[in-house]
Amino acid sequence: MKIQAAVTRAQGAPFSIEEVRLSGPGPGEVLVRVVATGVCHTDAVGRDLAVSPYPIVLGHEGSGIVERVGEGVDDLAPGDHVVMSFAHCGRCGNCLTGHPTVCEAFNELNFGGRMEDGGARLHHDDGDLSTFFGQSSFGTFAVAQARNVVKVDPEVDIALLGPLGCGIQTGAGTVLNRLKPGFGSSIAVFGCGAVGLSAVMAARIAGCPRIFAIDVHDSRLELALELGATHAFNGGKVDVVAEIKAASEGGVHYAVETTGVPPVVRQSLNALRPLGTAAIVGVTPKMEIDVHNDLMAEGKTMVGVIEGDSVPRVFIPQLVEFHKVGRFPFDRLVRYYEFDQIEQAFEDSASGRTVKPVLRMPVAAG
Repeated sequence: MKIQAAVTRAQGAPFSIEEVRLSGPGPGEVLVRVVATGVCHTDAVGRDLAVSPYPIVLGHEGSGIVERVGEGVDDLAPGDHVVMSFAHCGRCGNCLTGHPTVCEAFNELNFGGRMEDGGARLHHDDGDLSTFFGQSSFGTFAVAQARNVVKVDPEVDIALLGPLGCGIQTGAGTVLNRLKPGFGSSIAVFGCGAVGLSAVMAARIAGCPRIFAIDVHDSRLELALELGATHAFNGGKVDVVAEIKAASEGGVHYAVETTGVPPVVRQSLNALRPLGTAAIVGVTPKMEIDVHNDLMAEGKTMVGVIEGDSVPRVFIPQLVEFHKVGRFPFDRLVRYYEFDQIEQAFEDSASGRTVKPVLRMPVAAG
């Protein structure tokens, strides 16, 4: 079938909305009419850093409605409202023990440019187009493996839900699935983008009495306070570590680091009390830490977390339920853009003007 898709033809190239061909669904796959899709920092990484083969259709926070199911799919049906999340094999030891975010084939399935069977689903006159995260949601339709597709409540606006597939579940899941702060625990969240603010909201759900938000944009700090943070510090204006230690009786129990900025990573470790844990979720370059003073001497833990250590088919519906009862108002992070405004959406995300851009697909698509 013919669809409209935003094609990236070379590293750092602008998006080109083109007519391309989409084949499938094959066995175990579903065809989804994409209603909307989030814009995530990982999409910018895919555009600019050549983590996947070009040409490619990016996008990995798609939400929409099932149009058709492939052979062997019996738990999804046409008309179902769904969110598409990351690809995983469902067979390796990590998948089978509830940790698909560290699937043994994660990099191959999400960044390798092909579907699980090794074939392409997207095609252009000059050859195949690579798939991203097993979905390529920067298109009016997408084909995805059924196991990576999450059925959601049809009463909730499907255009809103796409970011739950990656960025939102990353922040919330890091707190609720991996750190699991106990009663009375304090937490600091470094970076108040979509991931960080989701962590703030999750910390409030978990009942943390002291939630510290750190950013360099005052507008985002104000939003963090509205969403549940009890303290907010501008890292460009104050000594963040000193402020956190003064307000938390010597340091926080947990930290979530979302920025990937090496000095901020160090701050997330130094703001911990003895035996504290810092979860690193930002894409961080090579950097140095003082293992003795930053980590070992006070028995601290530094852990990497991917996609919030989530099982999407379990966790995403839980987040939807929290949203429905007003405990997870992630809609306050979202600003909508039309599909042909994709370049503006990326610019606004990079500048900090928009926390979570969401692209709406044309209503009459396909």
